[in-house]
Amino acid sequence: MTYPDGPLPGLPTDRAELLAAAAAEYDRYQPGVPPEAADLLADTLRDLPDPTLLDLGTGTGQVPKALLKALPCLDYIEGGDWSRPMLDQARTALTPELGNCTLSLVQTSAEVYAPLAPLPGEQWWTPDLITCCRAYPWMSGPDVLARAHRIASPQASLAIMGDGTLWTHKADWSQALRRLIRQYLGAVRADVLGALPKPLRPIQEELADSAWSDVSEHRFPVTRSWTPQRVLGYLRTTSFAGTGLFTGRHAAFEEEARTLLDDLADGGDLLEETEFTVLLARRPAGAR
Repeated sequence: MTYPDGPLPGLPTDRAELLAAAAAEYDRYQPGVPPEAADLLADTLRDLPDPTLLDLGTGTGQVPKALLKALPCLDYIEGGDWSRPMLDQARTALTPELGNCTLSLVQTSAEVYAPLAPLPGEQWWTPDLITCCRAYPWMSGPDVLARAHRIASPQASLAIMGDGTLWTHKADWSQALRRLIRQYLGAVRADVLGALPKPLRPIQEELADSAWSDVSEHRFPVTRSWTPQRVLGYLRTTSFAGTGLFTGRHAAFEEEARTLLDDLADGGDLLEETEFTVLLARRPAGAR
């Protein structure tokens, strides 16, 4: 079952436009949530009746999709994102997986998110788990944490997750690819585009000074195998090598990148060794 989407005010447009161009390929090429991380999230909900999820910066719904596999009894999902094409793709990807779970998608930024009003006969809901995967650096962290505190159920958990990008990966093949991107975009511009926004303070400090001060850190080693074609598809969905950044030279870039990656792969796959990190936070009893 799905609820109608509903936009809320205060939507930023610059990053929304960037993601809109990549929505069709994002779900296909972006790495999902590792099953071990999904199991950790599911463990926070297993003993709750009718567990509910709020996923902020949901993109194409990768967190809900992973959690539905780990916890089929999930009762309600609400996902928020500022890109309408991303939400449309999320609905397409999640609808076949829902079973008896209800899905609601809201076009909004995390800083101004508010729960959708219930349909007639339904009660207001409060999330038992709030997640943010790879999107937190783009958000105003303290504002998001304060809003999460206001809307979450008393027993809720909050998870901030991520694992870097191929831009920051340090294998020989990914560094060679980064050099090629810098040649096409200009070194300074490429370095700016490749760097994630840095919070004023480390996320752990922001959590410690928020209501969500009971924090545990979980690291899951991940090995990914990339074909050259998959790398090119992934790059088209990123903020540092998206199609629109190349001002008419994208076809030439992809041709040169494919040749480079084919040579480096030498008939096999390109390996990425990384860690998927989950900061799992709860509120001490007095802060709920």
